Amino acid sequence: VQLQASGGGLVQAGGSLRLSCAASGRTFSSYTMAWSRQGPGKEREFVASISRYGGITHSADSVKGRFTISRDNAKNTVYLQMNSLKPEDTAVYYCAASERITTMMHEYGYWGQGTQVTVSS
Repeated sequence: VQLQASGGGLVQAGGSLRLSCAASGRTFSSYTMAWSRQGPGKEREFVASISRYGGITHSADSVKGRFTISRDNAKNTVYLQMNSLKPEDTAVYYCAASERITTMMHEYGYWGQGTQVTVSS
């Protein structure tokens, strides 16, 4: 599966952005999908994941209540709605796909190219 992330940009603290990740290739609904991020000088970290048909989601504690992951299997797209953004959310955001039901990022074998999100204070 090939993944293409988009929707990043520059936003003020407290603002919102919606990231999209379009998939092509094998059947999209075969994959658990996730978002990960890597901030400046930081290691890549898990943000959120969603099961194949969207029934189960997981989110990192740092984004719970602010970020929502969703997917539209008819459009082969996964989304990350980000509200109440904080400067510490500044990072390159990556979408990823796994053939396993997992929140462990090392088990995601397919990655998009990343989209930059910058939150100004």
